[in-house]
Amino acid sequence: MAAASYEARAYGIHSAMPSVRAKRLCPHAVFLAGDHAHYGEVSARVMDLFRAMTPLVEPISLDEAFLDVSGARRLHGTGPEIAAALRASVLESEGLHCTVGVARVKFLAKLASQAAKPRASRQGTRPGRGVVVVDPERELAFLHPLPVQALWGVGPATLTRLERLGVRTIGDLATLPEATVVGALGASSGRHLHALANAIDDRVVQPDQAPKSIGHEETFARDHHRPESLRLELLRLSDAVATRLRAAGVAGRTVTIKVRFGDFTTITRSATIAGATDSAREVGRVARTLLDAVDPAPGVRLLGLSVSGLDDGAVRQLSFDDLAAPEDDGPVRAGTAEWTAAEAAVDAIRARFGARSVGPASLAGPDGLRIARRGQQQWGPDEAGGRAEPRPRPGG
Repeated sequence: MAAASYEARAYGIHSAMPSVRAKRLCPHAVFLAGDHAHYGEVSARVMDLFRAMTPLVEPISLDEAFLDVSGARRLHGTGPEIAAALRASVLESEGLHCTVGVARVKFLAKLASQAAKPRASRQGTRPGRGVVVVDPERELAFLHPLPVQALWGVGPATLTRLERLGVRTIGDLATLPEATVVGALGASSGRHLHALANAIDDRVVQPDQAPKSIGHEETFARDHHRPESLRLELLRLSDAVATRLRAAGVAGRTVTIKVRFGDFTTITRSATIAGATDSAREVGRVARTLLDAVDPAPGVRLLGLSVSGLDDGAVRQLSFDDLAAPEDDGPVRAGTAEWTAAEAAVDAIRARFGARSVGPASLAGPDGLRIARRGQQQWGPDEAGGRAEPRPRPGG
């Protein structure tokens, strides 16, 4: 499961839970297929509404962003007034309810937005406050009663170490000497979390950050057990990722695949090539080599592909192969000027006639081309490690 409504959460259902277990917890639950392309379109429109209020917008997911409105107060009012205006704007334009946290620093705004959300119960969903404001003078009073795992960066392993020190709440962590926390967690993590526990964080909202990777992943309706079917799915992902690389004007050197099995065990495999590429054929070649080393017999639930080590695609160094012309009767090789021109032509056709107008022949079927349409993703080493946040104002 990718998400769960508040009504479903009242039965103990949560995101990333196997659908079989969710059905067991709530037999009358309704399961809907995801439409990630639609989510991406709505997300883009919502982010535009945010940017109409302030140019300092840092998206952190499809449905979350941090805004620094310190320079917009003369035009739009106080932080709480801006928060209320944003909620009204999103509801009017998209028919969606959102929550907003207003605070001096980013991670507090995030926690405040969570406190503003509705609450699920078997008797029905209880409306949330919509906007929660954490004034500077009451930051510690708001922060310290919360469980320590509410801090970004406190995962299961870190929580276990903190519990050995008797830490249960953020306030418990704040009262420990910094040296004790550093001794338990290491210098970087220890200092960072101890500072957050005392509401200290001088990092700023960072709009329009360059992506560390461009990727795409899909969860299948049924597990894949055959290498042939997974190779076809990988071809779709390679085509989608390479198209987005070229659209962003970047190329990458490290290709990573992500495989999640039916029991939710997840593995990643990576390979780094000599020169940066934005070619679907080259990305697919490397990804297929990685995939061929994975046994799909247990059943593959999710397959992902990303390219990282990104550089400006316009300044890539050409090799001798890039300059070599293909034989008159031979195939065009990936990386050559002819192949680059062919992919540029494909991009131009899709821009004019739509994503499904042209693509690899093996992806064609009775209903046309099966093109991966999901929006750009970033995933990789940062995915499981928690996210450190800079300084906001309204966020979430």
